[in-house]
Amino acid sequence: MDAPSALPQYSAHAGEPARDRDIVLSLWEGNLGRPGHMADKFEWFYLRCPYGRPLLQLLKHNPDQTWVGVCSAGRRRMLWRGREIHSGVLVDLAVLPQHRSLGPALILQQGLIATGKQQLDLLYGFPNPKATAVFKRIGYTHLAEMVRYVRVIRYASYLRRYMPALPARLLGPVLDLGMRVRDAIRRMRGKRIRSEWRDQADPRMDALWQRSVHGEGLVAVRDAERVRWRFDEAPFGCYRHLLLSEDDGATLSAWFATEVQGNTLHVRDFWSVDAVSDSGINMRFVGALLRAARKAGLAAVSVEMACAPAQRAGWIARRFVERGSHPVFGCWSQSQHQEGHDLAPFLTAADEDE
Repeated sequence: MDAPSALPQYSAHAGEPARDRDIVLSLWEGNLGRPGHMADKFEWFYLRCPYGRPLLQLLKHNPDQTWVGVCSAGRRRMLWRGREIHSGVLVDLAVLPQHRSLGPALILQQGLIATGKQQLDLLYGFPNPKATAVFKRIGYTHLAEMVRYVRVIRYASYLRRYMPALPARLLGPVLDLGMRVRDAIRRMRGKRIRSEWRDQADPRMDALWQRSVHGEGLVAVRDAERVRWRFDEAPFGCYRHLLLSEDDGATLSAWFATEVQGNTLHVRDFWSVDAVSDSGINMRFVGALLRAARKAGLAAVSVEMACAPAQRAGWIARRFVERGSHPVFGCWSQSQHQEGHDLAPFLTAADEDE
């Protein structure tokens, strides 16, 4: 008589956010995120997402029937080749320390892929570069590189990293003045751009999205609903939106969702009438962002993008320089059978986790 097959050490199970809230929070505790903030994060990200509740995968240690790991895919509203698709971004992977080996993590991720292929067209994520081999092993392909760009707008503090304080203090204002003069000359060549700061999403963002170019690549729907949920309702972070118009202010031409950390203005998301056009965002819109940051007394502006070279041109023309990158991986459902090079994504920091 054949011996009964041994029960596998681990197994992945589909979870349900409302039902499994306490399990998830217990697995996160001490293993993920900011202590004291994760319950609020769960309510916002898992229960109030306007696109539906995330896919949730739980890992069980079968010998003692305990939950030892969790990962999720937050739903995103996106377009690809002009049509809306169901997509999900990989988030919140946590495994208890005593179970942190390759096997359990693979089982957990494979379970999420299996569920994702039933409900989504695309799963995508931003793994640590050291984890790329694992992602390839479980079926993901490299889609793009998320690149961080920085532009210094006040040079005194920047120069102090590379030279004594006195020369930096003397040379910094000279460089700052030169940059302001050059930007002023460029500003004279086009229409006047009106800028205003807002603490909440603006209804005009919907009209901008409707009249803008969307392209054929992968792009999130960037309307007021997205901005409101992703930034205004987030339980942590302090975000402000810079709105740009070229007329009396009735019609938006561009917006930037921003967060200040230290003396740097971080652009977490942005959109413009021409963001994914063949030439990308107009350098004059980027210039207006730099002026607003300089007026606010900040020293640098940072932005993250995964997009075609032409769509970065407006930033590069304003002397933004690369300061690092990390990979984007994705896995299409069986119904899609698409290769990574067809994706042509337009992604920003807002397309990652919170």
